Amino acid sequence: MTSTGDAGLSHIRTQKKPEAVMRFSWIWLLSFAVSTTTLAAEIRFIGKAAIPSTLPDKSGENGSLEGGIPANQWGGYGSGIAWLGTGSRYVVISDRGPADGATSFRCRFHIVEINVSPRGAIGVDLLETRVLSNSAGLPLVGSLKALPDSGILAVRFDPEAIRPSGRGTYYISDEYGPSILEFQSNGRQIGQVAIPEKFLPLHSSADPNQELPPVNLRGRQPNRGIESLAISPDGNTITALMQGPLIQDGALDEMNKRVGVNLRILEINRQSKSTREYLYQMDQPTNACHEMEYHSPGRFLVIERDGKSGVDASFKKIIEIDTREATDVSDIASLPTSEIPSGVKPVSRKVFIDLLDPRWKLSGETFPEKIEGITFGPTLKDGSRLLLITSDNDFLPQPTMIYAFSIVP
Repeated sequence: MTSTGDAGLSHIRTQKKPEAVMRFSWIWLLSFAVSTTTLAAEIRFIGKAAIPSTLPDKSGENGSLEGGIPANQWGGYGSGIAWLGTGSRYVVISDRGPADGATSFRCRFHIVEINVSPRGAIGVDLLETRVLSNSAGLPLVGSLKALPDSGILAVRFDPEAIRPSGRGTYYISDEYGPSILEFQSNGRQIGQVAIPEKFLPLHSSADPNQELPPVNLRGRQPNRGIESLAISPDGNTITALMQGPLIQDGALDEMNKRVGVNLRILEINRQSKSTREYLYQMDQPTNACHEMEYHSPGRFLVIERDGKSGVDASFKKIIEIDTREATDVSDIASLPTSEIPSGVKPVSRKVFIDLLDPRWKLSGETFPEKIEGITFGPTLKDGSRLLLITSDNDFLPQPTMIYAFSIVP
């Protein structure tokens, strides 16, 4: 396992890969294999793929959104990714759509085939698209305006993470709520996971500024809801991480500038309905946390990143956390801005992969801002475990990136 200072590094190998070709719906990229052996694991970069932003999805939404934007644009799906447990099939989730909530984009998820060759070529093929609706059959849309009292016959939804339940359904987190909903494979909602009230704002608005203090003095910040979901192999424990601190947890200063670093991890037992909360400390208040992936009992991989792209990017890391000895902070009504409360032990954290480390040869002018998806895939032929990391292109004219690593325990 790599540490912040790369302690335990024993060797670095670099092997140039043969150039390959690109064809429609399958993307083959020149890549470099680099491996790092640490005291706990060997982490090897396999390759990367860049999927163009102009491809259509398979939703059947063939009209246009506000501003003439195609309603079937295949974008934003690097927001969340999960392996389906067999073969090379994955589910990916598109976020709220183009223009940051200014369109009535129908929320959706996609089934994709991602094949990774030992020599670094990555093939990506879109198989299915499913649009989402709530339990009453109303469309779930990304529009900020689609509130219950708006008169719009739709419900606003900003999906950011998706995980298979293990029984043929999917859990999807919503950043607007925040909420965690359960969906059938056809995209129809069938359930909702209860979330403690402290995570919910008292007032929702189509104007994000009207969701800040003094209007709201508790709950998630606007655009800082639940971006991370992990699920235990038995499907009984759901773990969610907020993208940023709750308002009451010292998130903002008197000018509503982000200053807090103390995030809450929410652990939900599906059978008993009981919950636990743990303290995760971000590296800096301008960072944000995105997807998390189950590693082993009490251990997870978490994406923490800054809000910069290209050569300005400075923090794009996969953090390994451990909750097993962390204190339950459920009874603490308000966490401090940056200090650790007396008697509280936060989750332990250490760097697992620094995506900007020169050994991977990924940084530079084209490196994306929004690294948001992570999932383990199948076991590879050499016995290592595939790890895929994805970027969210925000439906902008930039590719969605997929980075493939192999992890040898």
